Amino acid sequence: MKPKSMTTDQGELFRSRLDQILNRRHPLFVLAGEIDWAVFEQTFGPLYVENVGRPGTPIRLLVGLHYLKHAFNESDESVVARLLENPYWQYFCGFEYFQHRLPLDPTTLVKWRKRIGPGGMEKLLTETLETAKRKEKLTERHMERINVDTTVQEKAIAFPTDARLYHKARLALVRAAQERGIGLRQSYRRLSKQALLMSGRYNHARQMKRARRELKKLRTFLGRVIRDIWRKCSRPDDALAELLGRAERIYSQKRQDTHKLYSLHAPEVECIAKGKAHKKYEFGCKVSLVTTSKDNWIIGIAALHNNPFDGHTLKDALDQATRLTGWRPGHAYCDGGYKGTPKQLDGTAVHLPDRRKRKKPSEWRWFKRRSAIEPVIGHTKHDHRLDRNYLKGVAGDKINALLAACGFNIRKLLRVFFWFLFKELFLAFQAIRKNTGITSLRTA
Repeated sequence: MKPKSMTTDQGELFRSRLDQILNRRHPLFVLAGEIDWAVFEQTFGPLYVENVGRPGTPIRLLVGLHYLKHAFNESDESVVARLLENPYWQYFCGFEYFQHRLPLDPTTLVKWRKRIGPGGMEKLLTETLETAKRKEKLTERHMERINVDTTVQEKAIAFPTDARLYHKARLALVRAAQERGIGLRQSYRRLSKQALLMSGRYNHARQMKRARRELKKLRTFLGRVIRDIWRKCSRPDDALAELLGRAERIYSQKRQDTHKLYSLHAPEVECIAKGKAHKKYEFGCKVSLVTTSKDNWIIGIAALHNNPFDGHTLKDALDQATRLTGWRPGHAYCDGGYKGTPKQLDGTAVHLPDRRKRKKPSEWRWFKRRSAIEPVIGHTKHDHRLDRNYLKGVAGDKINALLAACGFNIRKLLRVFFWFLFKELFLAFQAIRKNTGITSLRTA
């Protein structure tokens, strides 16, 4: 059914409303009144059907929880738990009175993300930018010069070793066969576990010949289980056929192969080398990021699969920034990874570092400003959940990247409204200093 309204009945007549209790100048209180929540009702309302099932969870509550989750680096469970304790969070999510019971189950957030998909999450990022535009903190002048870069969003998987992949694939096949009543000739449960243990010990002791012998055992056990299932189930169902395909892919892949399978539960994971000294390889997907050079607003972000060349992603990144803000960037500053990109892309001048060419001091200043995107990437990773993605599938990669950008922009908006708390005091001090010559608030 359609989402239920957040207005309460007359049973709350003798309770105090949150807007009468809370500090109206608190940044979250102010931000709750600046965001256009009706846009989400109009956008996501058609995704619900009439008179089927129970009433849906209010859309503002779901949107607000996702904003808070990535703004304050919370999980689905912790953001719902903290909502019950924080009255400002409750007001931000649209409640009129303080709530003493959990308003929803954390799994509701998972189902809602699947319902609206990456396209709906892009609407959440657009609204953060629209709010900044209404407060004149993001103007067309900010879009004159932008910074573009790529990073890696790692997936929540263990480091992919051959021994562990063989063991996990065999374990998953044995479990699937037991669920379907397929009697296997042998499961190798204890033998495989012992071989995995000894492989790790031999590798640690640098006894590589013995470690390879244990690895060969694990691969042999996996191959026997695969062939045994095919003999006894020639027409497996879709889920079992998919699992068999992944297991055969793990069984047959070699060390130097490309497009290898690095995780049984996340086949979309890719191995990406970014040239980092402390982390040679990262397992996940590439993410393209676009920020304004002046104030570092994130105006575009997208998760990219199949490890594309950076230069091939620039056009889509600029188009997304134009779609989200309504303005076309004038100048895009990129690093050496975008080498070979045309100097003009649909009206946007592309600037690449080249020490051989003479540039004016002002141009070099903007090139130095390009490095300001690096701390933005660091904050989105460590403060807004871009460092490790726990969402499932290719769609989960795209959703997590967009929500990380939403969390970063929400924190910037909160800092904007936090400044408003002290703006009047600052202006008053400026007037006192002008009239009396006082140089500090302590002497005043």
